Amino acid sequence: MSDRVVIPGSVGYFLIKDGVITEEQLFEALEAQKEQKTRIGVALVNLGFCTESDISRARAQKSGCDFVSIEEVGINYAVANIIPADIMSSKEVLPLYQDGRKLFVVMRNPSDVVTRDNLSVITGGMEIVPLLANDSELTAAINAIVNSAGNIDTYDEGDEDNAVEGQSLEELAEDEKPAVQFVNQIITSAIKAGASDIHIDPLEKVMRVRLRIDGVLHEVLQQPIRLQPSVASRVKVIGGMDIAERRVPQDGRTTVKVDDATYDIRIAMLPSVYGEKVVMRLLERGSKAVQLKDIRFSEAQVQQFMHTIFMPYGFLLVTGPTGSGKSTTLYATLAEVSDITKHVITLEDPVERRMPGLCQVQMNTRAGMTFAAALRSVLRADPDIVMVGEIRDTETAKIAVEAALTGHMVFSTLHTNDAPSAITRLDEMGVEPFLTASSLVGVLAQRLVRKLCPRCKEEVEVTYRELLASMPDFPHEGKSLDDTVKIYRPKGCIACSNTGYHGRQGVFEFLQVTPEIKDLILRRASVYEITDMAKRQGMHTLRQEGIDKILDGTTSVEEVLRVIV
Repeated sequence: MSDRVVIPGSVGYFLIKDGVITEEQLFEALEAQKEQKTRIGVALVNLGFCTESDISRARAQKSGCDFVSIEEVGINYAVANIIPADIMSSKEVLPLYQDGRKLFVVMRNPSDVVTRDNLSVITGGMEIVPLLANDSELTAAINAIVNSAGNIDTYDEGDEDNAVEGQSLEELAEDEKPAVQFVNQIITSAIKAGASDIHIDPLEKVMRVRLRIDGVLHEVLQQPIRLQPSVASRVKVIGGMDIAERRVPQDGRTTVKVDDATYDIRIAMLPSVYGEKVVMRLLERGSKAVQLKDIRFSEAQVQQFMHTIFMPYGFLLVTGPTGSGKSTTLYATLAEVSDITKHVITLEDPVERRMPGLCQVQMNTRAGMTFAAALRSVLRADPDIVMVGEIRDTETAKIAVEAALTGHMVFSTLHTNDAPSAITRLDEMGVEPFLTASSLVGVLAQRLVRKLCPRCKEEVEVTYRELLASMPDFPHEGKSLDDTVKIYRPKGCIACSNTGYHGRQGVFEFLQVTPEIKDLILRRASVYEITDMAKRQGMHTLRQEGIDKILDGTTSVEEVLRVIV
């Protein structure tokens, strides 16, 4: 008769309490368990009385922890790699997300206090918060991470057709195998996490690994500093650099395959007091090119920009800091304007994305192939449209302007804070105002802001007084300082790794060079005068566009203040 008692606190107890199964079904499963010599959860699932998720939820209640679906949340490789893959596999644990010094870990056995203590030691004293998920999901996720350490291949760029049969990174190794596996896994993890850059920083006692995701660096791993020399040497091997040279900066590049996708990696080695810092820029070669229609211009901006890029000749500049999406905008623009009737040549350092139908030229400074030298030669090749990767010096700027004046459409980039500043920058670089006024047709300044996570962003009401304290130019015409406005703020959830943000979106400022702007250029007017005239003619500044993104719930006040001066 005692066999017919439901034990309080057992898995069966919680399943009955939640109305998933009946007592009769539990007792039937207990009989099957004895015959099959298996666990009660397996017996219940085999009999069709409940699902694996039902069992896992009941186990979570029994253990006093939260249940999660790894399939719905997804694996965050940046967080997962806080714990080494071999420990994940042996202990059957998976770091899912991080909140400050708390690390939320899916565990096969969340009641295993010893494993939790060991994980805390491995992660430098972080508080381990156990979670429970379906066993099948946990197994599949751990296998995906463990297998990622060895699935990178390199290949010779000149042999595109045989890329799949490329030589393994392990075959190229000239250092210790742990360093090979470490670098392979970091690259793969960064790609899976959607990172644009990998930073490996040697500090006094540890080697720190950070990933730049959505424009912000996130620390994902720390290792003993003794591993740094072998890791740096490994990176030099795959980047084709001199392993013996540790005193001067070096640049390299490689191409790798991860899960049938091809990635170009630019590598920079920089000597520091504790060793060589490594920065790797990742770019997927086969990723879908962004179309101009996908770039979120405002309605007025898109009309002006489209009119400008289809002009028969002129000089168009795209400005912004490194990583603000200038190259992406230019590639989308080239895709829009190029067709079979036009000869398009690009001068790039390096060629970041290969586009069909374009003649793309790689710069080689060591061989004397600079932007200025290449631009002179290109103009003799009968181009209709020329894209110059970056205006870096006076010579390049002057040749680009002259090319625009001789009947070519020239696109290029420049590093300035806003669109009007590009005009004064050209003046500072030695380009005469009459040449700039005659050739320049438009300047597009841009930034990338992180988008609020749609799953967890929270709506709040704040007063204009509070907003104006941090953003004095926030529009409040006709409003009292105590009136409220609805905006959204980041909160953080599992889906966004507790950052509150997911993905990025462009913010733009387009200056169209009108006759009035040309007059100001000829008079060497200040940035403020040019900006004032452009605003009177309808230009929306970066700040105004950022505020619009705040009001429509795309991003937050903090993010706009972080990105836009």
